[in-house]
Amino acid sequence: MSHTAAPIQDAPAPDATATGKPHYEVLDGLRGTAAVLVVLFHIMGMTANWSDNGQLVHHGHLAVDFFFTLSGFVIGYAYNDRWGRMGLKQFFLTRLVRLHPLVLLGAVLGVLSFVFDPFAGATQSVIPLRTVAIDFVLIAFLLPHSPLPNRWTDTHSLNSPAWSLLQEYIGNIAYALILRRLKARWLFAILIVTGAGLIWCAAQNNSMDMGSDFGSYWRGTLRMAFSFTLGLWLYRMHDRFPKLRPGWIVLSLVLIAAMCAPRIPQSVAHANGLLEVAMVILLFPLIVLLGAHSQIGRAEMAACKFAGHISYPIYILHYPFLFIYMNYVNFRHPPMQDRLLWASVAFIVVVGFAWSALKLYDEPIRRALKPLTLKR
Repeated sequence: MSHTAAPIQDAPAPDATATGKPHYEVLDGLRGTAAVLVVLFHIMGMTANWSDNGQLVHHGHLAVDFFFTLSGFVIGYAYNDRWGRMGLKQFFLTRLVRLHPLVLLGAVLGVLSFVFDPFAGATQSVIPLRTVAIDFVLIAFLLPHSPLPNRWTDTHSLNSPAWSLLQEYIGNIAYALILRRLKARWLFAILIVTGAGLIWCAAQNNSMDMGSDFGSYWRGTLRMAFSFTLGLWLYRMHDRFPKLRPGWIVLSLVLIAAMCAPRIPQSVAHANGLLEVAMVILLFPLIVLLGAHSQIGRAEMAACKFAGHISYPIYILHYPFLFIYMNYVNFRHPPMQDRLLWASVAFIVVVGFAWSALKLYDEPIRRALKPLTLKR
């Protein structure tokens, strides 16, 4: 199926996929918007000791659900018409080359930030290096490992966002083995079942912020199962919806407004969880549809390309830097003006490092490994 929205005359050409298809540049740009929002959500949470009073991106954890929906849509676009010419081995190698180099770099950064954190005190120094080494090997394969001090109870406590990359891999495996073969009505049936479970979990938890720790990991799988399948279904059906084309800036503002909306007080039972699951079920697919149909000009295209290129590096690499900032806040108890100063520095460092890692590490490695993904 061809890209439905022809580019505006004065816009530069969109980037192309490996098979020459043009990217949905607005969707790439929205991925960048969501990545920045989740980094700000984490920085603000650490600055305010996770008090909602100091948080502006109150629903920033929903970026994960938005990523899953985008991923399902883009996977369907990039690969649905390639089966037959492409086998399972080629698909899995292509996805590994695309995703895993930065997973490994994130694991290395996680170890370095744990071992050499200048603010963590004695609590981390008593952990045997053998334990850290075992945890590194596990997270290098995206496998859960034992929680470490000053890392809460996260399943991937050397680099917390890795939990969602494991879910992404599970979604990719399910797509290759099962989901791609299903008709749209069966995908919709999966959405009904997983959506009902998601509504129940969100209401019980009063939040969609679940899945990154051992106690709720299965709920993270449910989040992925619904949103990834939703993205695949949207790709199958998107030409049947009205083709409104608001563009990246407008849709980014909508996404920002949604994630920055005030949290509903705990006194209103279940309401905050139901608000968040409504965003996932109703708002995010609407944003994806409008983004897929959007046309943009030269300046917006350039911004979308930059945001899209840097989105994955920012997301998977930001937490090891923020762990150090978090321990600075927790162990040094600096005044708020110092916290805000170093939070700003942390954000700049994360963006700068992510761009450098993309250009100096990720892209060269992917170019070198590309022959592995070609059909033999």
